[in-house]
Amino acid sequence: MTHSLLSLAAFPNWEELQRVLLLTDYNTRIVIIGTTLLGAAAGMVGSFTLLRKRSLMGDALSHATLPGIALAFILAPTFGLDGKSLGVLLFGATLSGLLGVVVILAIRSQTRLKEDTALGAVLSVFFGAGVALLGVIQKMNQGHAAGLESFILGKTATMSSTDLQLIFVAGAICVGGCILCFKELKLLCFDDVYAGSRGYRVLWIDILLMGLVVIVTIVGLQAVGLILVIALLVIPAAAARFWTSDLRPMFIGAGIIGAVSGYIGAGCSALFPKLPSGAMIVLVSTNLFLISMVFGTRRGILSRARRRQRLNRSIDRQHLLRAIYESLELTQEAALGSVRRSVTLKDLLPQRSWSMQQLHRILRRTQSEELVEWVGSEIRLTRRGIIEARRLTRQHRLWELYLINYADVAPGRVDRDADAIEHVLEPEIVSELEKLLQDEQPDLPASPHDLSDSGVFRALPEGGSPQ
Repeated sequence: MTHSLLSLAAFPNWEELQRVLLLTDYNTRIVIIGTTLLGAAAGMVGSFTLLRKRSLMGDALSHATLPGIALAFILAPTFGLDGKSLGVLLFGATLSGLLGVVVILAIRSQTRLKEDTALGAVLSVFFGAGVALLGVIQKMNQGHAAGLESFILGKTATMSSTDLQLIFVAGAICVGGCILCFKELKLLCFDDVYAGSRGYRVLWIDILLMGLVVIVTIVGLQAVGLILVIALLVIPAAAARFWTSDLRPMFIGAGIIGAVSGYIGAGCSALFPKLPSGAMIVLVSTNLFLISMVFGTRRGILSRARRRQRLNRSIDRQHLLRAIYESLELTQEAALGSVRRSVTLKDLLPQRSWSMQQLHRILRRTQSEELVEWVGSEIRLTRRGIIEARRLTRQHRLWELYLINYADVAPGRVDRDADAIEHVLEPEIVSELEKLLQDEQPDLPASPHDLSDSGVFRALPEGGSPQ
């Protein structure tokens, strides 16, 4: 046991590593190129199924191919064909997979059952039928199911030049179909109702997408098997989604991640012969997915954490500036010509649920942005700070007026509701709502709370500076 583990973990020498990286051996070259092409095609097709919310379609179709493989093996001798011929078996798998597509679409369109129910039914029923037929084959006189099990778990090491040609042709068809029908497939994924209203035949586009999934699934059986082929359709596309929100870069990125997964996975299997290629390809793609999930520039964990941190700091700054502005307004210390134009820490603490430590931290950041001047316990707004604080206060009160006048929110709780909305909605929506109230409140509105309504601080021109 220990000896086998050590032999499995033995790292290859430089010559073996160079042999795999440079694709010197014929069989290694066939396997690595084949899995790389398969990964690229599966990743690109999987981009559309992921956005179409049909990621499990590939899983259902891959399982639906098993009865076709078994029936092709059983019926081939009747037509004078070799039941173990790869072409015959893949032909049966194709017919069975297409039948699975038809059944799924029929259940979805002709019944009130949802698509996930149709996928589950086809997956379980077809796979169960395939397992039953494999049991029948083992008891037949003309042979047994030797070799057919490789379609379940994959057997990449036996890939030949014929298999490589098949993968190349199938991959070219899939990628070419995606590129030629990119606009239609994009419209199908994002808004199929709109596509139908524009005259597109949504059903046929859907069938085209499912046909591409069937092709990738069929050619992937030899490499990773019908159980693991779903990983090539889902994981590269999901990993690429963390890096972009645009379909075109996602389409290309998913192809690159799928190709890298196939290349590295097959290469690791060549360097460590006791590791199965299909499983290694899936594990490599999973690692790439985890890297994308953490470091992805668009939706990665770190990127979202940074954006959340920036948002929280922006909200803290806005609350501070508005608190200073309203404190000055409340005490009427911002009148033109007044000598004292500052507030103290004690004035600000009741405005928010800040601790003294939090308030100090926010003040230091805001001071570094040259929006406030903080000397001892005295805090003053700079020229830029007055302009920004006035803008923020105006925007907040417009929201308060909107909620009071149009949403029937009580004035006593409108402040927090306005806070929750103005920091969540997009700037375009904020702009539209400001235009809605601009004619009614052209200047800074009075506070709907028990603040001073003298409007003295509102009279300060935007370009003014503290005295």
